[in-house]
Amino acid sequence: MANSKTSNSYYPWLVVGMLWIVAFLNYFDRILITSMRDPIVSDFHLSDAQFGLLTSAFLWSYGILSPLGGYFADKYGRKSVIVFSVSVWSAVTIWTGFVTSYNEMLVARIIMGISEACYIPAALALITDYHKGRTRSLATGLHISGLYAGLTLGGLGGYIAELWGWRYGFQVFGLFGIFYAVILLFLLRDTSKASDTQPEAIKTLERQVNLVDSFKVLFSESSFRILLFYFCALGIVNWLIYGWLPTFLKEHFHLGLGEAGFSATGYVQVGSFIGVICGGLLADRWSRSNSKGRLYIVIIGFTLGAPFLFLMASTSVFLIGIMAMLVYGISRGFNDANLMPILCQIVDSRYIATGYGFLNFLSTIIGGIMVYVGGMLKDAHVDLSIIYQVSAVLMLIATWSLFAIKIKKTSY
Repeated sequence: MANSKTSNSYYPWLVVGMLWIVAFLNYFDRILITSMRDPIVSDFHLSDAQFGLLTSAFLWSYGILSPLGGYFADKYGRKSVIVFSVSVWSAVTIWTGFVTSYNEMLVARIIMGISEACYIPAALALITDYHKGRTRSLATGLHISGLYAGLTLGGLGGYIAELWGWRYGFQVFGLFGIFYAVILLFLLRDTSKASDTQPEAIKTLERQVNLVDSFKVLFSESSFRILLFYFCALGIVNWLIYGWLPTFLKEHFHLGLGEAGFSATGYVQVGSFIGVICGGLLADRWSRSNSKGRLYIVIIGFTLGAPFLFLMASTSVFLIGIMAMLVYGISRGFNDANLMPILCQIVDSRYIATGYGFLNFLSTIIGGIMVYVGGMLKDAHVDLSIIYQVSAVLMLIATWSLFAIKIKKTSY
């Protein structure tokens, strides 16, 4: 058994480092398929609708199962759920590299969505178990940066497909994921096994957690309901950016397809990398003197960032648009570093992962719907600039609703 000194020194940061790699794989494996569109469509003779369904099926299964994944992490422990999740989605990634039909690939994407849904709530809960007040936001932010890296580098799938064929990428990264799951099995520990000086962590994991009771407790909290409204607005805006920003930049600023695609992910992601680090450091420092420090960092972030999203949709100067995307990305990073720590301050500690899972569920489902609604509005000749302007106003209103949240816990 590790001693207290070991648990309180390097190991909590080792947990962040180990899970950073998993976070990278989480987004890289899921996004790989989008950058390999042409050879996959050619191999299986797919229509655009059929190819789009591969992503939609993933999102639906991922969103619907997220609350259940969080519940499993609360009930059975974070490590078990994390290792199970990585193992299954990596096996499915390998399977994707060997599929022989479109229907088989569709089933693989659904199973991948189910397995990946278990990871994020469990991982963030484990990180906040290890990282208390002084390091919680920074640790969360560093982990989230792994998701950004996976999303950004997922575009390499196109180059992999050109050099070795589209199946090769799935097979190689799937095998790496299986190997890494074995490493996690031996190195990763729940806090209940990290030290015999943490009786509260042990008690938390040993309590009986019931799914129905979890939802009753969570939804009885007015602050959690406010967070749900905020997260819905955030999901709408983020998925409109994921789904339609390349098209907007191409049409609005008259960019080429490649430049528009790179700009849509590159500038926002760079800003987000900066935001999770700076937002994490600032929030950890502010929270030492003010229990609402983390909450205020998120509010300040989008109070500044939402108007810049509006500016991006309004300007005709691409350089100003780049600056606006960077600032909005920073504000999103402020949010991502602090959302889970804020949740830890307002809900019962037994239901942290379940609560985050439900937030993930609502954001993904509503966001996925909004990608479709954005297409409908565009078909109805509603300019994307108007859609982004309205989204910016909605984001600002939702952000200011966070002032009504009541913080219950001031130290950890």
